[in-house]
Amino acid sequence: MAKMRSVDAAVLILEKEGATEIFGLPGAAINPFYSAMRAHGGLNHTLARHMEGGSHMADGYSRAAEGNIGVCTGTSGPAGTDMITGLYAAQADSIPMLCITGQAPVAKLHKEDFQAIDIESIAAPVTKMSMTVKEPGQIPGAFQKAFYLMRSGRPGPVLLDLPIDVQLAEIEFDIDAYEPLVPNKPAATRKQAEKALDLLLAGEKPLIVAGGGVINANASAQLVELAELLNIPVISTLMGWGVIADDHPLSAGMVGLQTSHRYGNATFLESDTVIGIGNRWANRHTGGLDTYTKGRKFIHVDIEPTQIGRVFAPDLGIVSDAGAALDVLLEVARERKADLGVPDYGPWTKDCQARKGSLQRKTHFDNVPMKPQRVYEEMNAAFGPDTTYVSTIGLSQIAGAQMLHVFGPRRWINAGQAGPLGWTLPAALGVVKGKPGETVVALSGDYDFQFMIEELAVGAQFNLPYIHVVVNNSYLGLIRQSQRGFKMDYHVSLAFDNINSPETNGYGVDHIQVAEGLGCKAIRVERPEDMAAAFAQAKKLMEEFRVPVVVEAILERVTNISMGTELDNVNEIEDIAEYATDAPTAILALQD
Repeated sequence: MAKMRSVDAAVLILEKEGATEIFGLPGAAINPFYSAMRAHGGLNHTLARHMEGGSHMADGYSRAAEGNIGVCTGTSGPAGTDMITGLYAAQADSIPMLCITGQAPVAKLHKEDFQAIDIESIAAPVTKMSMTVKEPGQIPGAFQKAFYLMRSGRPGPVLLDLPIDVQLAEIEFDIDAYEPLVPNKPAATRKQAEKALDLLLAGEKPLIVAGGGVINANASAQLVELAELLNIPVISTLMGWGVIADDHPLSAGMVGLQTSHRYGNATFLESDTVIGIGNRWANRHTGGLDTYTKGRKFIHVDIEPTQIGRVFAPDLGIVSDAGAALDVLLEVARERKADLGVPDYGPWTKDCQARKGSLQRKTHFDNVPMKPQRVYEEMNAAFGPDTTYVSTIGLSQIAGAQMLHVFGPRRWINAGQAGPLGWTLPAALGVVKGKPGETVVALSGDYDFQFMIEELAVGAQFNLPYIHVVVNNSYLGLIRQSQRGFKMDYHVSLAFDNINSPETNGYGVDHIQVAEGLGCKAIRVERPEDMAAAFAQAKKLMEEFRVPVVVEAILERVTNISMGTELDNVNEIEDIAEYATDAPTAILALQD
């Protein structure tokens, strides 16, 4: 056995567990851990400008590729409290992420020592495990359990809090004798698969709802195979967007009150049997449950037992990892198709495709200032199917989900349930680390962009190139739109006359100067016909300078995006598409 500091053992464990991308900030109470990273030399560290930003970078890295677990590190006290929003975002969307904080010495935890805080208790509600390790000999076991929990069942984040004296203490440790624990994932049985298919195939208009659990399980290929085998259309949730490519004939769009397609909602309302796999029936997906469930039978497959029946009671609930469930469903479905045959859903799928080719929103507006719909149309034209989009919350994200196109799993990366403003920029940097060499495009409104704008300097310092599209109407747009019900427009405007940048024309913050001051490149676009050239220039700048490039689109001040209270009551505020030229980048050309 070798004798070493506990932090040296921790670093060896991170390497063996495959968690080698670290995002964070050093500080007095975590410096021993940093000294271990420096001595080891095999971990990659990205220096954040804000600890919340570091946690979102780790989150984005975890979401970017199969098997990734991002690690964020910080000192004691405020570093840990700054991480809480990042932990919440990861926990809400079932994302594995490890946060490591420094802490005051064990003997001083109860003495109000400088920056000593009970982060274990604070983080407990937003983690799978939150632990202050008070014995040096527990370090290997604590890290081993952390990785086991992050990967088992419903994935999620863990926080390990390391007092400085525990970090410095020496322990006996042999990395060759350390083995990662095998994660525990429930699996559907054959009997459950048979019952699920009995119920699903009894319907005349069945649908598959694919949630983020399918992406977490890396089971998109199996889901598409099942859909093709049975010829059943697929509805993706926002977190499951990309499980099936938007241009696949069985892709039936998204359903919901906000991030949805007209044709998706219409198809769902025509369905009679629904199997949800790896989804949680989020309220912005379902709307009112009476409308959502009326006249339909439901099968729900989820990895977390208490998720079954949480929102409404299904006709059949199955606790299973999405991949394991799809494997056994495929096995049974293949046998049935070969031996007994399955219903012919050809007419139903053709109806779904017809709606996809007719129920569309208009995107081609020539207005100046621009309407956001035109920006997304230009994004569709400029960025190919290999693009990964990153976004979080607001009218920008809602409109983006209605009008952009996604062509594969982990190509739409979104903080879905928590939706913290400021998440997009640092998360995009984490995604760039997780997808080196790939095209990453972030999408923000002006307020989301301003929340953690300092993290642009991280992209400049560490050469993390991506394009950040900022749709700027100088408003808290989503809040302003929701305030219409209260007949007010109260403290939601960000506009002011910028005495240093009169060219902003009253829109306030000069994002171009700020971005360039932080070491990045930036382009402002005011006319829709200039968007294509701006995106082409942004790509060249990104390649040449290897830094983030901001493309700011100046929008009309008052912008309203389609949304409603029920799936059958979505307010189409702008014009709907009547001709193919109204929506030239739609997945299917409008049938005039």
